[in-house]
Order: sequence, then C-alpha cells, then structure tokens
Amino acid sequence: MRLGGRRSSSNIERQTGGGRRGGFRMPGGGRRGGGLPIPIPASGRGQMGCGTIVIMIIIFLAMSYFGGGLGNLGLSGGGGGGPMSGGEVTRGEQAIQDETDRFVAQVLGSTEDRWTEIFAESGQRYQPATLVFYDNRGSSGCGAADSAMGPFYCPADQKIYLDTDFFTQLRTDLGAGGDFAQAYVIAHEVGHHIQTITGISNRVRSQQQRASAAEGNQLQVRMELQADCYAGVWANRERDAMEPGDMEEGMRAANAIGDDTLQRAAQGYVVPESFTHGTSEQRQRWLRRGIESGNPDVCDTFSARRL
Repeated sequence: MRLGGRRSSSNIERQTGGGRRGGFRMPGGGRRGGGLPIPIPASGRGQMGCGTIVIMIIIFLAMSYFGGGLGNLGLSGGGGGGPMSGGEVTRGEQAIQDETDRFVAQVLGSTEDRWTEIFAESGQRYQPATLVFYDNRGSSGCGAADSAMGPFYCPADQKIYLDTDFFTQLRTDLGAGGDFAQAYVIAHEVGHHIQTITGISNRVRSQQQRASAAEGNQLQVRMELQADCYAGVWANRERDAMEPGDMEEGMRAANAIGDDTLQRAAQGYVVPESFTHGTSEQRQRWLRRGIESGNPDVCDTFSARRL
C-alpha cells in the first residue's frame, strides 16, 4: 500500500517496561472483543514445527473455552486494566519508534478518515479506537496482553493491542507477509471496534449467553467474518493507495488464519463445531466481499444463509 505522506493517527499509545519475553501465558481478567486466531510462540523465531503448532492450537482452544482468548465477545472489564505496574505509557508521536510503527499509525489514521466518511453518510459520528503498541507483555482493560495472543481488540477500553513482532510471525511462520497483510490485521481489529460502537457486540454477547456452546461458536464466527468484511470495506475506500499484489496479500493472510487451516496443521483433521473465526474460504470470501463493494451493508453476516 502507498501510504507515504498520509497522516498518522494521534490515537496511538505505547506501553513499555512489561518485562522479558517468557513462555506462553494464559490471559487473565476480562474478555476480549475480537482478534486474529494466531497464538504466537513467545520464544524464538524461525519455522514452526509440528509440536509448536500443536501447542499453539491447544492454547488457542483453551483461551476460547475459558473466555479470555482471541475473538471472545464479552464486554466486561477485568483485572489488569490500565498501565502495567512499573511501566510507562507514551502517546502520539512519542509512541512511534520505527517505520513499522509509522505504517501502523498511518493505517489507523486512514481507517479513522474512511469510517468517519462512512458514518457521516448515515448522519452518524465515528468514535475512533486507540491502538496500543506493547513489547512482549502489557495490560489492557480486558486483562493481560501478551505477544502469544496475537493482536486483539478490547471493548472495555475500546483499544486495539498489538505487538508488531506479530507481523514477523505472520510472514515467516504463516507465509502471509506484505504491507497489505499488515493493514488487513489492523483494519480487522478496527472492524471489531465498529461492532462495539454500533451495539452489535452487545447484542451478540446477549445471544451467546443463552446459546449452547456450538451456537455460541457460530455467532462468534459471524462476528469475525463481519470484521473481515469491514476490513474489506475500508480497503475499497482506499483504492488509490492499493498496489498490484495487495489483494493477493490480503487473501493469503485470510487463508492462513482460517480455523480449518490452523486445526489441520495442528492435528491433521478439523472439528467444525469448534470453529470460532471461520474457515479459510469463508474469511477470504467476506474480505473480498467488502473489498468489491465498499458498502458496510453487505457485511451482515448474521442474516446470511451461507457464510
């Protein structure tokens, strides 16, 4: 994407002083509003072996089951909100440390501009989210933030949490690199923010509380696919910034994080009733739908007969 010269969002924070990188850590406190289902190994780099993938999926499923993991829709805040003990928080330009941070801030600024326009079309006012950079470990209004969780959105404080090392893992471990793949990650989390400020998250959470586990998972899948579609809507509105190959980067990223792809890599088979984010094909379809239309009205996954 060509975002050079674009404004950087001022809704940026950085948490520092979170301690050294450790092993996997289960999240605590409140529930998260949505994220990408890629628990990242907290130690080491390089290619993932079968053992690493199995551990990743086990932790992802455990986090989803216990309500603290990626993509859960609970809106209650939890312990651990606010700055880390002994850490520091910087804001705005002071929170931007390198070119990757700058790109993230520009993408966030772009989502603010485009969603402000979209909301204005229906006479509404867009309320931006804040994006928080952290290294290895931090805290959110929904509890602990750890790089092993991958990016996530916390509805309790309406902030997106990101350790940019995730982008390295996305490229090297999942084969889904590229600047548009990174932009898709951010735009997806902004999609969860849209769901929060429009009341969708509250309604779905209420339905989940009355649903069976399998039905609750299906509702969660529809939430995640809608966030993918919203990411596509944003990309459509930024067609002037799109470059050849960007669409393909987005599709590779959506394919890499499908529930079926992750489960098949971990255990050789899939368990559809346990899906919480959608298959690779579904994620690609809804991202493409948003990109092709540029209209958030087409992102009503809850009324769709076919996902």
